Amino acid sequence: MSNRRDVWITGIGLVSSLGEGLEAHWQALAGGTGPVVDENSFVPYVVHPLAKVDFDQQIPKRGDQRQMEHWQRIGTYAAGLALDSAGLKGNKEILGATDMVVAAGGGERDQSVDGAILSEIEKQANPDVFLNEQLQSNLRPTLFLAQLSNLLAGNISIVHGVTGSSRTFMGEESSGTDAVRIGWSRIAAGTSEIALVGGAYNAERRDMLLLFALKRLAMHAPWAPVLADPKGIATGSAGAFLVLESPEHATARGARPIAKLSGVWSERARRSETGAVEATLEEMLKTAEAGITDDTAIFSAATGAPEPTKAEAAVLARSGLPVRSVTDRVGHGLEAQMPVALALAALSVSEGRLFAPLAGEPLEKPFDGTISRAIVTAVGHWRGEGVALVERAD
Repeated sequence: MSNRRDVWITGIGLVSSLGEGLEAHWQALAGGTGPVVDENSFVPYVVHPLAKVDFDQQIPKRGDQRQMEHWQRIGTYAAGLALDSAGLKGNKEILGATDMVVAAGGGERDQSVDGAILSEIEKQANPDVFLNEQLQSNLRPTLFLAQLSNLLAGNISIVHGVTGSSRTFMGEESSGTDAVRIGWSRIAAGTSEIALVGGAYNAERRDMLLLFALKRLAMHAPWAPVLADPKGIATGSAGAFLVLESPEHATARGARPIAKLSGVWSERARRSETGAVEATLEEMLKTAEAGITDDTAIFSAATGAPEPTKAEAAVLARSGLPVRSVTDRVGHGLEAQMPVALALAALSVSEGRLFAPLAGEPLEKPFDGTISRAIVTAVGHWRGEGVALVERAD
């Protein structure tokens, strides 16, 4: 690691159920605002809905907005906030050399079409013929361009002019970890100078809630904290993008860091083996904790899925470090969850303090000391473990 460069976070764009931008999130967190949840729209399931957002502010052309699905609008909006935060908006020269690494899921289903087909197919004398006809007419558009995962990166490029190299990762929580890891690794190794990394998720969609419900993983109302006694996943609509930059590049353009990203680690434990998740997470924490002092906190992006979350909580309890649950505040955003957690961790590090513990979350204790380091943990709901380290940039 000694031959690696530092990597600064020079811009953050964040939208969630708590609002948009760093100031709104800090006011909500520091003010003790409880989680914003919706227990009525998708009964019996719980979601953290996106705060009211004026998409025109970052996506001015209505035509661009219309051809995006909602998760793409969330991500494109958050990316614009990050570029504003970093002072890059409109700088065509730098944006043209800015690399992009995006974490994205699949597109959103056309629920009315799916419902109509499921209602009619049982009435058909030849259901196979009927389904083929629907594939050629109604279903095919819902599976075409708007659903491609790399369209988020494409829309960010079109709307904001980010035209460096581009990569898109799929794979639930791990894709968010790896998107940040690749951006960080390239800058640290000297093969990139500046990158936009992040992801987005729309929780207010019945198709994804159905998938979690079928796996018996969706949280039922009433809402409950995820670390204390995990009862399921309360998904949250959110988008988060970070501008990562080498100190040399940032200094040359007069930019100051919000925080320093000092490492990102991604693993995949053999979950069929008892204790594998805990062992894998503890091993990554040992690496991240090298040289850690009492000014360090842990930000957990735990999913709420019972078994992996219990394993994550056990490791956090043994760490002896103050813990804050990101998921309790904004819900779980799958691909976007690691970028969201990193955004909140960097925000706390830049403020130098932790926000208050959440009532009913026994792992969270009051902490009035100074925070200069934050470790982010993210154990996926059925695979993938990630850890990242954020430090104050002096």
